[in-house]
Amino acid sequence: PTGSGKTTTLYAALSRINTPDLNILTAEDPVEYQLQGIGQTPVNAKIGLTFASALRSFLRQDPDVIMVGEIRDLETAEIAIQASLTGHLVFSTVHTNDAPGAITRLVDMGVEPFLVASSLVGILAQRLVRQVCPTCRVAYEPSEEEMGEIGFTLRELHATGTRHIYKADEGCELCEQTGYKGRTAIYELMHIDDEVRQLILKNVDSNTIKKKAMEHGMRTLIQDGARKVAQGLTTTSEVLWVAQQDVG
Repeated sequence: PTGSGKTTTLYAALSRINTPDLNILTAEDPVEYQLQGIGQTPVNAKIGLTFASALRSFLRQDPDVIMVGEIRDLETAEIAIQASLTGHLVFSTVHTNDAPGAITRLVDMGVEPFLVASSLVGILAQRLVRQVCPTCRVAYEPSEEEMGEIGFTLRELHATGTRHIYKADEGCELCEQTGYKGRTAIYELMHIDDEVRQLILKNVDSNTIKKKAMEHGMRTLIQDGARKVAQGLTTTSEVLWVAQQDVG
């Protein structure tokens, strides 16, 4: 969803791989940060400069890496996928509720499942949660029921080396009486391995893909949130409110 930190994550990924010998080009709406050594293009539909037309132009400039701010339509999706199939590393975003949902979204746009299966390397879903204030947070021992709401058990909590988690207090000067200070992300990273590719080719639903990915070690948004709770970074109520999904 909007405001989940997608652009920041994209920029962080590009900055991580950026070297003088890589030709990195981006099409964005708008350009939010200037990245040194990267060719950034703001799209402008009023003059016909769309994500799709920018992508076509990029492919004539021998890029190594392409970033498309958002895949909104079939034309953009098809060009991005063709770019990836011809040896380019492509980053982009789509609006979905979770990582497997991105596959369904692309297929619903009209992309053939075999193209999706052939081109995808990984999908990252994320949300931002507020961090509980480190100065005024209150430690307490949670119940099994409370931890169960975020897909965690007391045994798993104790295995992390603590018996306590934290809740927000009435606040202090540091957090301006809110009980929270700053934000952090919770993630759901799905690697596209051979078994997941086979499911994509069969055009199965996203829940089936999600179950297979979890069997192979994928941590869901709410599971990653539970680990952030165990680390003392946020609260169970914050994770439940942001993740907006049922456990299991």
